[in-house]
Amino acid sequence: MKVRKITVHVPDNVLRKAQQSTGRGVTATVRQGLELVAAGQAYEKLRRLRGKIKFSIKLEELRAD
Repeated sequence: MKVRKITVHVPDNVLRKAQQSTGRGVTATVRQGLELVAAGQAYEKLRRLRGKIKFSIKLEELRAD
C-alpha cells in the first residue's frame, strides 16, 4: 500500500471532537474519517439500486439456510 504524507488544516475543536469519538491519535482519526467518506459513496450507489434488482431466491429461504 502506497502512503502519502499530507498537511491538513482543521479547526482545533473539530479535531478534538473527532479524536474523542475515535479514541485515537490524529493520523488514525483522519484515516478513519477518509475511509468513512469513501464508504459513503459506495453506500449511496447501493441505495440507488434499491428495488431495481430481482433475486431468484426468497429472503425466507436465505434465512432458513
